[in-house]
Amino acid sequence: MSVHWPIYKTLLLNPTRIAAVDDRRSYRGIEIVVASMHVAAAIESKCQTSTVATLLPSSGAFPVSALAGWSLGKTVVPLNFLLKPDELQYIVDDCETDTIVTAKAMLDFLKFTPKVKNLILLDDVNFKSVPLMRWPAAADDEDLAVLLYTSGTSGKPKGVMLTHANLCANISQVDRWIEFTKDDVMLGVLPQFHSFGLTVLTLVPLTMGFKAVFLPRFTPKSVVNAVKQHNASIFVAIPSMYAALLSVKDAGPEEFASLRLAVSGGEPLPEAVAANIKSRFGVLLNEGYGLTETSPATNWCRPFEYRPHSVGKPLPDIDQRIVDINTGVRLPQGQEGEIQMKGPNIMKGYFKLPQETAAAFTSDGYFRTGDIGMFDADGHLHITGRLKEMMIIGGENVFPREIEEVLNKHKSVAASGVTSLADPLRGEQPVAFVEVREGETFDEQALKTWCRQSLAGYKVPVSIRHLPELPKNPTGKIMRRELKKLL
Repeated sequence: MSVHWPIYKTLLLNPTRIAAVDDRRSYRGIEIVVASMHVAAAIESKCQTSTVATLLPSSGAFPVSALAGWSLGKTVVPLNFLLKPDELQYIVDDCETDTIVTAKAMLDFLKFTPKVKNLILLDDVNFKSVPLMRWPAAADDEDLAVLLYTSGTSGKPKGVMLTHANLCANISQVDRWIEFTKDDVMLGVLPQFHSFGLTVLTLVPLTMGFKAVFLPRFTPKSVVNAVKQHNASIFVAIPSMYAALLSVKDAGPEEFASLRLAVSGGEPLPEAVAANIKSRFGVLLNEGYGLTETSPATNWCRPFEYRPHSVGKPLPDIDQRIVDINTGVRLPQGQEGEIQMKGPNIMKGYFKLPQETAAAFTSDGYFRTGDIGMFDADGHLHITGRLKEMMIIGGENVFPREIEEVLNKHKSVAASGVTSLADPLRGEQPVAFVEVREGETFDEQALKTWCRQSLAGYKVPVSIRHLPELPKNPTGKIMRRELKKLL
């Protein structure tokens, strides 16, 4: 099962249909096919490793380069261009590639050129000539399609091994769940080195045959304009992006009238953000859930079965369970525990890390997500915390999200992050960091009083500190481990 074969088939059956649009141009089906053959020839002339890396902005150039690598039977490694030079170089070395496909504008943006044997600049490829047409290589189910690097507990990124079968399964799962049409338009903001940006925003539309619109960078105004300009019917973003859309003063419901599905993923959706998007734009935000290790989508709350704080039921062919974090015993509906799952979309393992791979699975083959959640009476999953971020305060389990939800509802708070401080008597104590909304002032005592109105005493932060901007990862998710360092 090859992830690229269905894409090539769809593109060739619709050769003149616009398959993708970015900030530079639009791409018809045949143009993507021909361009991928040009890039494949360039890779074949230089690359002698089983992996080939891509270092590209969110654009039509990424699927062109990925298809080129897959057509040669290679594993594609999308590189995170927002990393620091030493972090990026670590991934280049770890994935054992000798070739990076990139563009001059990207290297100018980085102000850094990774050390690698071969650097293929798309600027130097003659796309106007007639390429050598080739029969794309076939792939077995267990052949690696991509290596996606995610943060590791040791501080070093881990390469998540996703097979062709993993990606094909997740594309099918998402399509069966959402039931796309040829008239859909998917607007993509998340970078294509991100698992959601890769699978949901790139591979799904190219495989299913509807248009994908890629934005190379997120700005609130550009998203509002793009939704209206392209009549986008599906938009997937992270909560902080939705929060930023509220800053566009002249935007209203008419700018978002074409949307039939707006999905929030990547991190928990604050209730205040969801409420403000609904009241201001008339857009209902549905949460989704998934991890890099799950290709990524595993749950998706659909509009017709919406409920607050739910990420929806499991997608087809995914078996999920909630287990006690201490005993591993399966828990009934309504009780919180670790979310574990099985399915054809679950990763093969971590690249060159057999011990970490073994630790990620239970003895009966379930993947340990490390996330805490519960199923409601109708089988909808609710994410309530992260196992590694759980605080134990006076013997009670407390999750940062619960405190953050309360802080985020205060009129002065734009965003918050909660971590813990060691305490000799109670084990740990919660500490909060907040960003303040424009025009508001920071008042620690007022925020503590606000928290006491909704939280048990032991959950009220012992300290609330103001930061001009909370530390975030490349996709905008607040990094609690960086907040921990500030203590």
